[in-house]
Parts: sequence; C-alpha cells; structure tokens
Amino acid sequence: QVQLVESGGGLVQAGDSLRLSCAASGRTFRSYVMGWFRQDPGKERELVAAISWGGARTYYSDSVKGRFSISRDNAKITVYLQMNNLKPQDTAAYYCAAAPDTNRGSLATYEYDYWGQGTQVTVSS
Repeated sequence: QVQLVESGGGLVQAGDSLRLSCAASGRTFRSYVMGWFRQDPGKERELVAAISWGGARTYYSDSVKGRFSISRDNAKITVYLQMNNLKPQDTAAYYCAAAPDTNRGSLATYEYDYWGQGTQVTVSS
C-alpha cells in the first residue's frame, strides 16, 4: 500500500514557477514509478511527468518538456515537480500517482494504482 499527499499548488502569474511535492508513505515506495498527472474540467487527464524508482528513467509530455522537471528523494519518500515558465494552459488539478516499477516499456504506459487527492495550480495571464 502507498498513500500519497500532494502540496505546493497555488495561484501564480504566467512566467512564474512552482514546486509541487508529493509525500508518500508505505515501505514499498522505492519499488514504484511515480507520476504527476493533471486534469482540468472538461479535458482528459494527462500524464505530464514520471520517474522510475531509481530516477534513471523519466518521461515528460510534449506540453511541459523543457519547462517541468520531476525528481524524487527516496530517503524522504517524496517526489517533486518543478514547474518553470508556467502558462495559463498549465492550469489544472495536479495529482501524484504510483505504479509498480516493472522496468519495462515507457513510463507513460504504466498502470498507476495509487493516487493522491490533488492540488490545484492556477496560472493567470
């Protein structure tokens, strides 16, 4: 079992930065891929970034590549999403999720079993 709690969302202006944090509990955190999803009402849920348990493999969606960076601290059992040069289209609820790391295939294809409650990010123009 993995429990996830996100924090760090807020209201910012275009061009600003935010860092989201996801605190995990559960002794199996090290064996999980961690992902950040986002969803705005009326839109499909989107995987924006993911990281393997050891940090060697990452995934970014085209919409955030070059602006967002995912990292994890297994000692602190926390995963981070650094978001730079935010745009109004980044406005969404952001969710942290965990999937067992099978070390196979793209991180975008994993089935994420555990989810946090989400944190809202709003970017004004």
